[in-house]
Amino acid sequence: MRERVVLIGNGMAGIRTLEEIMKQEPNRFQFVVFGEENHPNYNRILLSSVLQGDANVNDIVLNDYKWYEQNNIELHVDDPIVEVDKKNQIVISANGVKCSYDHLIFATGSNPFMLPLPGSEKEGVIAFRNIRDCESMIETAKSYKKAAVIGGGLLGLEAARGLLNLGMEVDVIHISDYLMERQLDEDAGKMLEKELKKQGMRFHLNKHTEKIIGGKRVKGLKFKDGSSIQADLVVMAVGIRPNVELAEKAGLDIGRAILVDDHMVTNEKNIYAVGECAEHRGIVYGLVAPLYEQGKHLAAYLCSSEKKGVPGYQGSIVYTQLKVSGVDVFSAGEFMDTEETKSIRVHDEFEGVFKKVVVRDHQIVGAVLFGDTADSPRLLSMMRSGQDISEMSKVAILPSESNSASGESVVLTMQDDETICGCNGVTKGDIVSAIKDLGLKTVNEVKQCTNASRSCGGCKPQVAELLALTTGESAADVKEPMCGCTKYTHEEVTASIRDMGLTHIREVMNVLEWSSDAGCSKCRPALNYYLGLVNPSMYIDDSHSRFINERVHANIQKDGTFSVVPRMYGGVTDSEQLRKIADVADKYKVRLLKVTGGQRIDLLGVKKEDLPSMWKDLGMRSGYAYGKTLRTVKTCVGKDFCRFGTQDSIGLGIEIEKKYEGLNTPHKVKMAVSACPRNCAESGIKDVGIVGVEGAWELYVAGNGGVDLRGGELLCKVKTSQEVIDTISAFLQYYREQANYLERTSHWVERVGLDSIKKVVLEDQKEREALIERMDIALENHKDPWTEIVASDEVQKELFEKKNVTV
Repeated sequence: MRERVVLIGNGMAGIRTLEEIMKQEPNRFQFVVFGEENHPNYNRILLSSVLQGDANVNDIVLNDYKWYEQNNIELHVDDPIVEVDKKNQIVISANGVKCSYDHLIFATGSNPFMLPLPGSEKEGVIAFRNIRDCESMIETAKSYKKAAVIGGGLLGLEAARGLLNLGMEVDVIHISDYLMERQLDEDAGKMLEKELKKQGMRFHLNKHTEKIIGGKRVKGLKFKDGSSIQADLVVMAVGIRPNVELAEKAGLDIGRAILVDDHMVTNEKNIYAVGECAEHRGIVYGLVAPLYEQGKHLAAYLCSSEKKGVPGYQGSIVYTQLKVSGVDVFSAGEFMDTEETKSIRVHDEFEGVFKKVVVRDHQIVGAVLFGDTADSPRLLSMMRSGQDISEMSKVAILPSESNSASGESVVLTMQDDETICGCNGVTKGDIVSAIKDLGLKTVNEVKQCTNASRSCGGCKPQVAELLALTTGESAADVKEPMCGCTKYTHEEVTASIRDMGLTHIREVMNVLEWSSDAGCSKCRPALNYYLGLVNPSMYIDDSHSRFINERVHANIQKDGTFSVVPRMYGGVTDSEQLRKIADVADKYKVRLLKVTGGQRIDLLGVKKEDLPSMWKDLGMRSGYAYGKTLRTVKTCVGKDFCRFGTQDSIGLGIEIEKKYEGLNTPHKVKMAVSACPRNCAESGIKDVGIVGVEGAWELYVAGNGGVDLRGGELLCKVKTSQEVIDTISAFLQYYREQANYLERTSHWVERVGLDSIKKVVLEDQKEREALIERMDIALENHKDPWTEIVASDEVQKELFEKKNVTV
């Protein structure tokens, strides 16, 4: 009989503990997991990416349901434990499941702290802690415009960034006089505030909220100084509290959290606690790296036959390395100045870089890095080892120019015991050994074998560089397969399709020896795209290899209904279109009509079976709000109406939108045309943005308003509208041919470099003309999908009557 381990909590710390146990004793234990949420184990760190629209729930899953099955783990989701019978060693779940245990692990995490303010019970007041909270904010943003975030820490700023991306106006209220005071000192906090203001956040510092005002729903906040602001949504991100209610009810010793010893054992010898619900030596950790360390120590203790000889957990140096709305930030240890410490500082306001190292008794005890965090592994290693720095120069400790800026490899100079992946405690030596011993060739293989880059993903560039250095290949030559079904990269698959004349998805899989007969949700849509790219005139699109949104040509919502966005070229409409939309909204009982950020009208809450009839009644073309294609061309009113306008932005915007309508691209593409440098159409953060200046147009590319906020880079300046069109054609076709499927223009340009793109699409006249010609061929066969579906009873039966399996 195997020893049964019951895990209360399906989060990151608890599941990592089970993974560590299985590494050491794969056949000794039987595992049962009870989770409160209706999801498998997911990466809570990346919730902000879901909120900000750069990932969906599936993208942040760490261990899918298949993993539980493969490891014979009995999983109960949406079924928390409500009672622990210590005497009989049984737990009872909310659904009445009774389960005996030999070992019981509490990994119940934390609950968000909600300020007990008058009005906190109102509709529209929420926390930001789980997937439900993300979905609630996304839904609210469809109907309301003003959001207030209480809390200027990391979680609050991530929520604020996401709400900005959802089109809301965002006010951040913080009790301190600078942001992220738990991770940054005042100088770095002020620099961060300045950067985030540029992104559109408004800050109210040193503010104490007195009450939440409104009727049934929140209408705003009133502060103790008498001032107030309007708000349709209030997000509380003021901290967390360990979830210890069940443990307390079970009679475990509680301080600030569940008290544990160095082996993570509670006052009951066969009951343990890890993660945010555990208190070790007076400290409750809220960061993932210490929680994973705890899991590793508990696993070693449970798997050892000689308990007394097992080294215990000694605590962790608290450090964070993260990206806050596109800004790199690192802090570790004791980073605030005291009378006993001295600091070394580098502050470059021109480059937006701040570095500070705190020293006490000839040892580094803390550090803050803002804007350039390349020195963080070296500084963290010096802190951990307690290195004596009395003989080192200040320049050696904190160079004004980082290794990365000077061209020297950071990972090359690191020692083997220095940490590459802080979240998972993976050292350089761990990664190098795995690469050499197991013959690893890709970053994904390194992640699977070592866990490096598995959590926040911030160390992925360092892992890729270390992989290249260890294998002797250049970073550009290190292969990253398209997916787990194949050993080939995106580039190799596309080249094979072209060189071998492959014409069908199944043919590609057979010829290239796919490991999975049916492929997966990553490779099937990509193969469908590449086949259409290589042979646009002959290839018949495989709708079954598209995501559900692209298959039924509407955006699926969380309740299973769909949203419909008709095409309005350049954001221009007329009274006839508006009457049609109004009539259709009444006929099909549309729950919400919303003007989108791309200047279109979104009809939300449409039943799937009503879609073809609605499209027929509208008589308008698809706005492609669901596709990997051109979404919209946003325009300002232009020179005919605006006193500052220098060019006809509406006319050019409509021409561009009509030309590239329905173009298949690696990822969604957004464009904008502004008639003057005031940039009212937000051309500076689009995949292609055009700005009118006196007698000319400026073209900006690779802008992104998502989680990695990125301003567009100037591609060129041209005089005529035709030059604008030709340049867009050359740029987009080169992007279509060179980028990987699901790679945004911003990431592609960062990867290959704008200068190399300019040489092809601007300077090489022969190749420029060839790109334009191939673009025109790709556009020849476009047909509006809504019109086609309305005209075909067969397609309607296939898409809207049969049960569709999503990709």
